[in-house]
Amino acid sequence: MITCYIKYVIDPKKTPEFEQYAKMWIPLVERFGGQHNGYFLPAEGANNIALALFTFESLSAYEEYRNKSFDDPDCLHAFDYADKTGCIISYERSFFRPVFS
Repeated sequence: MITCYIKYVIDPKKTPEFEQYAKMWIPLVERFGGQHNGYFLPAEGANNIALALFTFESLSAYEEYRNKSFDDPDCLHAFDYADKTGCIISYERSFFRPVFS
């Protein structure tokens, strides 16, 4: 199991646009076999940081989803929406594995 953590720097004046973008991706990740753990928007503290967490069975399953996303019309629409609205300034992606007892 691998969880993708994405830290976004967003335009705080475009938080509603980013929220719309987030709502586009939740079902897309699930369609490609992932489990979306949610997007997290600013509430207190920094007003320009948002997070996303989603889990795949393995890093190779994530990579398969990522490759397919570049050809999927709905994914391409979401990428285009973010680009046109300018709601995302930058992002960084990290991967984590769980530790259980």
